[in-house]
Amino acid sequence: MENKVDDLWLKAAVLGGLWATIEIILGSFFHNLRIPFSGTLLAMNGIILMIAFYQRWTEKGLIWRAGLICALMKSISPSAVILGPMVGIMTEALILSLLVHLLGNRLITYLIAAPLAVFSALIHKVISVIILYGYNIVKLYKNIYLFAVKQLHWENDDPWLVIYALMAAYLVLGIFTALFAWYIARKAKIQSSPATGSYSHKLELRKNPFEQQNHFSYSVILLVLHLLIIPAALFVLNFFHSLWAYGAVSIYLSFSFWRYGHFLRRFRKWSFWWQLFLLTVLAGFFISGLQKQGDFFTWEGILTGLEMNFRAVFVVVAFSSLGVELKNKTIKDYLFRRGFRVIYQVLELSFAALPMILQSMPSAKTFIRHPVKSLTGLLAHADFWLSEFEKNNQK
Repeated sequence: MENKVDDLWLKAAVLGGLWATIEIILGSFFHNLRIPFSGTLLAMNGIILMIAFYQRWTEKGLIWRAGLICALMKSISPSAVILGPMVGIMTEALILSLLVHLLGNRLITYLIAAPLAVFSALIHKVISVIILYGYNIVKLYKNIYLFAVKQLHWENDDPWLVIYALMAAYLVLGIFTALFAWYIARKAKIQSSPATGSYSHKLELRKNPFEQQNHFSYSVILLVLHLLIIPAALFVLNFFHSLWAYGAVSIYLSFSFWRYGHFLRRFRKWSFWWQLFLLTVLAGFFISGLQKQGDFFTWEGILTGLEMNFRAVFVVVAFSSLGVELKNKTIKDYLFRRGFRVIYQVLELSFAALPMILQSMPSAKTFIRHPVKSLTGLLAHADFWLSEFEKNNQK
């Protein structure tokens, strides 16, 4: 390496690399089993790692740096939809880092910060759903709730009750997360680090995944066009419900399917289309006819459901297309080799360490069944991994 990376960034590379590895393992496990609230569970895991590691390495700035590395490592995921997870990871890291900076490294800090960071996963999900389907999804939720409480003869029909209940649940989850992380950190202190010869894999620098070559022809011009078209099209779909508006967006969709069809794997899954069909049926029943006798199912609702479907297809296609163009080697060369050289170097170290980290990782089932043992074991490996990073940093 031309320039040596300082100790703080090396520690962030260890934490960020471990965080990204667990995201990959548990994320795939949750996705295959279709476990609900998997985003919240992954957020809790990331927060536990950040809090526990910060008890071992207390340098200021460690948390947000680790979040940045994890988010960037997430960007090389095979899925083209990368922006959402990256934003979620960085939001959690920034919330925790800011409150630790303001209030100090104390348990009370984490009892405040962890609930906010966990709750950010819910806020991120809500915002994502509204962006995906538009504000009509809020109206649909409200009408479904009002119908349910009417059938159950509840006295209070305020839809905000569900929101308050979720907020309370996330508060409890956040407090549990903070206490669990604090316990893990204390328990890991008495566990010895592994011997140097306990790994068959060693950390060896290799070609950075950001430099992978492929046959796809990237375009900076198209990247800029996507950045301009996405907000413009969302504005048009929000306020102009006319044939010309849908026609213009359809032209963009046609071009995107032609250029990025190989990357749009989400559209090959029946679950995606089933969700859209169910949304249309629910909209037909609940979007406008609840208050009218004999007019329970409406064509107005069906049309609203189809509008939400069209918007959802646009959002998925547009952000997937943008995600593809963001992987442009020209952009990454500019960002990592010139403006952010140290980030490029620590990413190189983190990617090189993946086989070594994966070797020490328990399986997803073991991780879920024995979380205390799994996390304390990983935390105990921290100093060993750091020593390996330091050795390669001297080359």
